Amino acid sequence: MKTSSDIRREFIEFFRQRGHAHVPSSSLLPADDPTLLFANAGMNQFKDVFLGAGRRPYTRAVNSQKCIRAGGKHNDLEDVGHDTYHHTFFEMLGNWSFGDYFKAEAIAWAWELLTQVWRLPKDRLYATVFGGDPASGLKRDDEAADLWAGRTDIRPERILDGSLKDNFWEMGPTGPCGPCTEITYDMGQGACDGSRHPGAACAVNVSGCSRFVEIWNLVFIQFNRDEAGALTPLPAKHVDTGMGFERVTRVLQGKTSNYDTDIFAPLVAWLEKKSGVGYGAAADTDVAFRVIADHARSVGFAIADGILPANDGRGYVIRRILRRAARFGRKLGLHEPYMHQMVAVLADQMGEVFPELRQRQKVVEATILDEETSFNRTLDRGIDLFERAANQVPAGGSKQISGQTAFELYATFGFPTDLTQLMAAECGLSVDMPGYEREMEEHRKISSAGEKFAAATVTGLPATDDSAKYNPAPIQAKVLGWVTGEKFVNQGNLAAGAEAALVLERTNFYGESGGQVGDAGQLEWPGGLLAVRDTQLAGQCVLHVGKVEKGSLAVGQEVAASVGPARMDTRRNHTATHLLNWALRQTVAGDVDQAGSVVEPERLRFDFTSGPLTKEQLRQVELLVNQRVLADEPVTVRVMPLAKAREIPGVRAVFGEKYPDPVRVVSIGGGSTGVAPVSLGGTGFQPVQKGTGYKPVPHEPSVAGHSPASGTTASVEFCGGSHLDRTSQIGLFKILSEESVARGVRRITALTGSAAVLYVQDLANAADQAALLLRTSPDQLAPRIAAMQAEIKKLRKGAATATAAGGAEEVIQTPAGKVVIAQTGGTDPAALRTLCDKLRQSGAVAVLAAGADQEKVTLVAMLTEELVKAGKVKAGDWVKVAAGPVGGSGGGKPTLAQAGGKDPAKLPEALAVAKAWITEKLG
Repeated sequence: MKTSSDIRREFIEFFRQRGHAHVPSSSLLPADDPTLLFANAGMNQFKDVFLGAGRRPYTRAVNSQKCIRAGGKHNDLEDVGHDTYHHTFFEMLGNWSFGDYFKAEAIAWAWELLTQVWRLPKDRLYATVFGGDPASGLKRDDEAADLWAGRTDIRPERILDGSLKDNFWEMGPTGPCGPCTEITYDMGQGACDGSRHPGAACAVNVSGCSRFVEIWNLVFIQFNRDEAGALTPLPAKHVDTGMGFERVTRVLQGKTSNYDTDIFAPLVAWLEKKSGVGYGAAADTDVAFRVIADHARSVGFAIADGILPANDGRGYVIRRILRRAARFGRKLGLHEPYMHQMVAVLADQMGEVFPELRQRQKVVEATILDEETSFNRTLDRGIDLFERAANQVPAGGSKQISGQTAFELYATFGFPTDLTQLMAAECGLSVDMPGYEREMEEHRKISSAGEKFAAATVTGLPATDDSAKYNPAPIQAKVLGWVTGEKFVNQGNLAAGAEAALVLERTNFYGESGGQVGDAGQLEWPGGLLAVRDTQLAGQCVLHVGKVEKGSLAVGQEVAASVGPARMDTRRNHTATHLLNWALRQTVAGDVDQAGSVVEPERLRFDFTSGPLTKEQLRQVELLVNQRVLADEPVTVRVMPLAKAREIPGVRAVFGEKYPDPVRVVSIGGGSTGVAPVSLGGTGFQPVQKGTGYKPVPHEPSVAGHSPASGTTASVEFCGGSHLDRTSQIGLFKILSEESVARGVRRITALTGSAAVLYVQDLANAADQAALLLRTSPDQLAPRIAAMQAEIKKLRKGAATATAAGGAEEVIQTPAGKVVIAQTGGTDPAALRTLCDKLRQSGAVAVLAAGADQEKVTLVAMLTEELVKAGKVKAGDWVKVAAGPVGGSGGGKPTLAQAGGKDPAKLPEALAVAKAWITEKLG
């Protein structure tokens, strides 16, 4: 029996032998495509080619693409586990032709692979072709039907016509589209399962039929649909195929279920061992096995690609999937967190094909454990609430769980609404969703996370020559048109005050990508000006987003494009980001992996996988970066073939990022600069013994003009961003903060250049003001504050001592309330006040605390405001009476007063007098 690894490898090798480039799977996080929640098809990473906005150095491609369909338009979540062939996560095997071969080769090769290489029985295979749609003005795809009949030996009656829904593919309401031919496999009469969809017939292209399973879809992209709905032939025709890896593995391994294949076997076996329940023992536990095995793959792969659980968008979908699996774990008796342990099984099984699973295994495990632990705190209580509500639904009534219950399950127990609906369906109930929405209207977008990503794609945009984007010097460029709303306009004028995204024939502006923000600047022409506030990319088109400040702008107008001065600050921050990445790896070693970045003129932000950094580690990182800045090292850029660039020792690339071929390689350092850097000398800088700053440690003479730092390369990265010429142009690098953004992911925010200088000046001003308040110099702030803290600690200790010694107390019950007279061994007024306050908070309406040593007596009296307002007694009067016998006097506020005395021996007499006086006053 072929293994799943054999099947994947044989598919890729079959097409490699036929001139296809093997292209790695893209990340599940769609690159620069806000219309998608997740990568959900193999064609996603080639979408720009189909739209005519991108190119590749090859015209044929093959790959196995990671996909998730669990939100938005494509959502298989509800079917997962209840049947044996739907999944939230799956692999899509595919081959593509970009204007090269077309239907004849695609059909012939598909039949050859299935029947000759994999030897599937021909009498179990069906092919559907587009049967036409008169209402849409579309004819039958006779070409595909004739090719099936003429280029293969499929039985003629197995060539079937399909509908517009099943056999005509469209990227969206407008844009590339075309007919498709699907290959279906008959699993045999015994595979029929009508239980999920009663009344459904067993036949090809019948939804819910588990006997006839589609295994391969060949899409022929040959038309472009305009906004009026009209179809015109494309100048270049493309092939886009997709084969469900799990489904074809099931067929080739002769299994009756995808979950019986070796793709899922390790996960199922682990669950059996963990739970003590056998797969196949009962229908309800079998559903749980399938749901958990599927969901573990989705969650593991998504988090490995940087999609973290959250309260909205993609992250919310992942959280829903994880919580759904946690609830199904209860059906297997799994009440403690367990899914994080399945990551190791997944990494062992799939890590060779998808190395990110092994590289990020610890982060994935920690993230899932954190989510499981959080949800498990409330899961059982939420299930109890649901069961009580379900049991209270009256027979013969609406058979609904109330919207209020659904809301409480979400808000209090973290139950996604689809989980509540699933649990209700299992009991033959439904959920009052209108009532739920009334209860929690502000959360509706979270429950339908895919909606916020639905946006039309602007088609027909011309490519922009942006070869000048690394040189911000002004250039002349012709206006080709602009985008307003969702339309590209290539004729007419823009009047003053109009907002638009301008398209130029060529540009020196950098469009936002790779974490670097788009440029701002201006476009000028005689009598006119457009202020560009942002620059965005749409495929190979650069959009200059802004407003016409004066004049009128026409298509064909020549404009002077000038990038704003903020570009230099962006370059500073981008080069500093590379140095920060390098410095973190030097300091935190192999635990660091880039998880994202934002490069703006005002600041830089860098996310990385790691635990929290210590203050000393942050200090070392900052010093390492500034060492490279002071070394005035060169920043060099090389453009080279991607395959060759990957062989550079130590080269860094962001996982999941789509890099062009050829690729830009940015290197920092690597040669003598004529300026020796500051030697770190172990700690980087040595503090001055007395002063306000740091001084460089004299460096050791270098060999042949090289110091150890300047002779080495600090950083080598794939990067399409704009950079400095030399590190000294950074000026200064200053870390603002280091914080957590997700489990196992930290974030550093930092400044460079003038922003860093101003920040340091603000810090110095703050230090000067603090020093003035504390009557010391800025360089003595630390010891002065330390001395104050010690003093405060001493006072608190004295207070604690006084409190501990306050056991010598006499409690007097009066009609006005409890009175306490306490004696301690200390004379510190603050400690005595603390003791009084403590006794007051315990319920006393009047407290007198006395302390004595060999030389003096201290007395403190405290009364409640209510007692004072009653007009019966004042603290000052009480303390004066008590101070008389010890030869002292005092006073204070009506509620708080203090006195001192010189005769400690007479303290007992003083307390007796105080007791008699307060007792008389309070009756």
